[in-house]
Amino acid sequence: MAKNKKLNKKRISPSWVALIGSLIITLGGFFLLYNFISDKKLYAYDYMNEKIYDNETAIYDVNTKEVDTTNEEQPKEYTDIESYIGYLEIPKIKFKRGFYNIDSSLNTVEANIEIIKGSTMPDVTNGNLIIAGHSGTGWKAFFRNLYKLEIGDDATITYGGLNYTYKITNIYKEENTGTVSIKRNHDKTTLTLITCTKDDSSTQTIYIAELYKVE
Repeated sequence: MAKNKKLNKKRISPSWVALIGSLIITLGGFFLLYNFISDKKLYAYDYMNEKIYDNETAIYDVNTKEVDTTNEEQPKEYTDIESYIGYLEIPKIKFKRGFYNIDSSLNTVEANIEIIKGSTMPDVTNGNLIIAGHSGTGWKAFFRNLYKLEIGDDATITYGGLNYTYKITNIYKEENTGTVSIKRNHDKTTLTLITCTKDDSSTQTIYIAELYKVE
């Protein structure tokens, strides 16, 4: 009889079993709901990124290549300064070069860095200035050192008496087909630099930079 009493004392009350079971079910439901919400947040974030960067792309005609003009003399007409309307400067690679009006005969990658048709100047809010240039060696491989650039590096456009400073936010490659799709945030004022990929003439590298300072 005493033995049965001891056993009864060791038994857990049914109400406690029900309470513990309820707690386990509640916690399990909470973690499932938390994971569900987290997944939805990630999905929404990815969706917005796609909307900003992928679904608002534009296609531009760009013809860059890896050239070797080391032994070629620069044509005289390319050395005569017509008058630049602005300058591109990239401190990291010690690059500084002027660019011509978009309608100038010298606005071509065969003569200089080229402002691509469809571009807007830096003073246009949320616009995009697109500049292309050859890579390689020789006098017209103006973008030969762009491959050294990384996300976070600066580039400055001097235009209309002001300095517009951009920070590189994205670098990607595309097949060199004569056209380029530009993936950028259309809520930002941007600068896009395009050149043939170093040691790979089958692709072009695109550098997207966002404006963060005007002086």
